[in-house]
Amino acid sequence: MNSYSFFILPFVPLTSYRIAMSYPYQIKSFEVYQSTYQQSIEDPAGFWAGIAEHFTWRKKWHTALEWNFTEPNVKWFQGGKMNITENCLDRHLAERGEQAAIIWEPNQPNEAARTLTYRELHEQVCQFAQVLRNNGVRKGDRVCIYMGMIPELAIAVLACARIGAIHSVVFGGFSAQSISDRLQDAQAAFIVTCDGAFRGAKDIPLKNIIDDALIGYDGIERVIVCARTNTPVSMLKGRDVWWEEEMNKVAESGTTVNFAEEMDAEDPLFILYTSGSTGKPKGVVHACGGYMVYANYTFVNVFQYQTGQIHFCTADIGWITGHSYILYGPLSAGATTLMFEGIPTWPDAGRFWDIIDKYRVNIFYTAPTAIRSLMGFGKEPLQGKDLSSLQVLGTVGEPINEEAWHWYDENVGKKKCPIVDTWWQTETGGCLISNLAGITPAKPSWATLPLPGVQLLLVDENGNEKTAVGDETIAGNLCIKAPWPSILRTTYGDHERCRQNYFATYPGLYFTGDGALRDKDGFYRITGRVDDVLNVSGHRIGTAEVENAINMHAGVVESAVVGFPHAIKGQGIYAFVIYQGSHDPHAHGSDDLIRNDILQTVTRVIGPIAKPDKIQLVSGLPKTRSGKIMRRILRKIAEGETENLGDTTTLLDPGVVEEIMKGKL
Repeated sequence: MNSYSFFILPFVPLTSYRIAMSYPYQIKSFEVYQSTYQQSIEDPAGFWAGIAEHFTWRKKWHTALEWNFTEPNVKWFQGGKMNITENCLDRHLAERGEQAAIIWEPNQPNEAARTLTYRELHEQVCQFAQVLRNNGVRKGDRVCIYMGMIPELAIAVLACARIGAIHSVVFGGFSAQSISDRLQDAQAAFIVTCDGAFRGAKDIPLKNIIDDALIGYDGIERVIVCARTNTPVSMLKGRDVWWEEEMNKVAESGTTVNFAEEMDAEDPLFILYTSGSTGKPKGVVHACGGYMVYANYTFVNVFQYQTGQIHFCTADIGWITGHSYILYGPLSAGATTLMFEGIPTWPDAGRFWDIIDKYRVNIFYTAPTAIRSLMGFGKEPLQGKDLSSLQVLGTVGEPINEEAWHWYDENVGKKKCPIVDTWWQTETGGCLISNLAGITPAKPSWATLPLPGVQLLLVDENGNEKTAVGDETIAGNLCIKAPWPSILRTTYGDHERCRQNYFATYPGLYFTGDGALRDKDGFYRITGRVDDVLNVSGHRIGTAEVENAINMHAGVVESAVVGFPHAIKGQGIYAFVIYQGSHDPHAHGSDDLIRNDILQTVTRVIGPIAKPDKIQLVSGLPKTRSGKIMRRILRKIAEGETENLGDTTTLLDPGVVEEIMKGKL
């Protein structure tokens, strides 16, 4: 080891009444990690076939792996027949039917929490699967799910998977326009939503937003509405039905979908939309078999899950983190997973610590943005909270800075809990780089080592592999040489877009879009996006998508969006906007009104998550003579760099740069 500080903390087993579930593929030492990793890259097909043997299959696969990154074409466990819900529910009933599968903590602290055992969850999933069938949903149909973080969201997701419908969960903060775009792209015919949702002190009118999204889209056959906030809503006869009434019909009939639909391992399981470098969101498609195996494997190994532990992931199920590490990963492992409806700072900044204390949480997985936000409240919200049950901490969504890492370690983990710093993407389906809790070394702000089966390399702009000389740390664009089981299979309805986005930049490689460092020990540190995608509070937002939204404002002539360092979010959104008829935008007092109007437009078009943190009104943008906006210059200005802007003589109007610098916010 070199002079860096490494942290390997012992993992303390938890005594529990629950029946132990065996994970023979759980890595238990650094030496086993090293040998396992070597085996996984020498014989990927054989390695993952061995892992897959531990799941329930209706029919075994005939070919473990077939792939090329040119088309691209990736297939895992071909010929294998299964259903992911049998692995998440049915196989646990005999031994752990009365164990808590999902613990739900509501937004309001004074509202009663709910616990669903594996048996109860299985029963409700089967009932709602029958509701879907009764309302016309069939295998292969796309079902849009737009709900708050309530147990019914988990039930809806699993019910879709049970009958072979493809679920497309949309985060409850997206606007009607964003939902409409996703509905049309997926050609969804069914929606499951709520009357409204609680988020902190806010009530989100979900059904009203859905109604707005459906204006001009006539492809919807049924909207199933779950009552949560008792908000008055419009129910369209023949299209809209109530969740509760439909479930009662099923209960009275005594007919439920007990038998899960047989799925091919390569059948689509879900579509999840993510921002890209163009304005149109991409529908990332994950397949049933490979995703199941990898989500389970990474959950069990990264968090070193042991039977009886309570796992609390603070993500929303509208994001991939919620799919993999609230639902499919933990449930397939027979774990108890905790869902939280609220936000970390409401009704006060001690909310997370109250939940950990209340439920004796053992594994806590959250975003660096949340940690940095809570740091701002000091240590007082932690006082009087018993966090002694914690055994593993984790971070997800973005790199964690060292200051936040040490605050988390000292104040939450009490220097007794390993922190897993996980790097992965919507497209990867599960963690690709992370230390394994208490097993492999941790290094503050470094994601560290790849998971078994993940073959990383760094390349320069021309695609040449970069190698270190001696003990030097090298930098490059992060790529992957070979597939892992949960790699995306396509972008829905547009396979060429999948190829162009991930496999065309460096032929023969999967390009992550991120830059990274690698030190002499082979540890990786993610340095951020190298394409036109921002990472705001752990959520990817395409600059083109935000620009398109800003440009929809009637007064906007043109805009350019870049990222800049943000103390809480990690990366903020800085928008440079040319406003109609204003060559000297600071000569009048309406700038704040203009900015507020633009913010409202972005909220309507995308949602509040994409609102710029800073909007600078400018008379022009730095462009080349061919009309290309030089975002490189704007990015440096937004970051506060004024000295090394590079050559500006090739710009159509070099003087505009000085004007922008003078008006910087």
